[in-house]
Amino acid sequence: MAWSYDPLWIMLIKKNIKRSELIKLAGLNTTAIAKMGRKEPVSMEHLGNLCKFFHCGLGDIVEYVPDQEESREQ
Repeated sequence: MAWSYDPLWIMLIKKNIKRSELIKLAGLNTTAIAKMGRKEPVSMEHLGNLCKFFHCGLGDIVEYVPDQEESREQ
């Protein structure tokens, strides 16, 4: 199971916000940003902080990407 934070990164580009700024503005930490950069899961608290900051839903910042094994099962 994999997660993609590409929607978040696209949103940051559109809003001209740097990752370092996002840490301060959305109440995140560097570990959470690093995990998202590696497409690793982060806590719901961090995702909630992002949704609150951007006034958006979870699907606006993260998407589920099935891994190869899951794709073959379907």
